[in-house]
Amino acid sequence: MPVVHVYVWSGFSNEAKKRTIAGITKVFTDMGIPREAVEVIIQEVPKDSWGVAGEQASERLKETLPP
Repeated sequence: MPVVHVYVWSGFSNEAKKRTIAGITKVFTDMGIPREAVEVIIQEVPKDSWGVAGEQASERLKETLPP
């Protein structure tokens, strides 16, 4: 049974979580794996706990991301 871990920044909307879970499940069902066997775990991580190119995402992406 596949277990997929998805890490996202805090604030990922419930609608986005639903679409992510459905989309990932579809990838596996398209490969012939029963949907009941697919598990998706979404973990939200604060931007200040996520590093991008040697910096906190909260700092590095300040200009490009909404608050």
